[in-house]
Amino acid sequence: MVKSERWHDTIPSLAGWLLAGLMVLGLTGCGQKKDTHPGQPVTKREAIFKQILRTLEPMGRMVRGNKDYDAAEFLQYATKLQTLSTQPWPYFTPGSVYSPSRVKNTVWSKPDEFKAAQQKFISAVTTLHTQAATNNMEAIRPAFHAVESSCKSCHQEFRGPPR
Repeated sequence: MVKSERWHDTIPSLAGWLLAGLMVLGLTGCGQKKDTHPGQPVTKREAIFKQILRTLEPMGRMVRGNKDYDAAEFLQYATKLQTLSTQPWPYFTPGSVYSPSRVKNTVWSKPDEFKAAQQKFISAVTTLHTQAATNNMEAIRPAFHAVESSCKSCHQEFRGPPR
């Protein structure tokens, strides 16, 4: 079998490579945009919420029995969570409703309710930390679920769909 050497036989191959290259270039622009707003409030609060999530996840695995309960490790996570629980709130500044933020304007139109949601979360985390020190999973479990519940209710009221 003789391979064709005609130039028009290579066009589909070149077109495929060109299309693939353009797709790769196009996707590079699809990443998250850099936060250029003064003080970067969205970037800062999202980073803290990600730390909170990464702290809650291993605790949840222990509470649900998907990971062996380690009292010292759980208390360490609860301590970290208590420290983090007060940190995101100062970054909910007026004018910080821009992509990729999912915050609803109700944060500012209902400031008392938003403050109450913050306090509910902080209080639930404090209770969880207190219960974690008892090393009693039967006391820890409802305290952990109260933290989850405070997150969920705040998200329902103050967090919108992805932008």
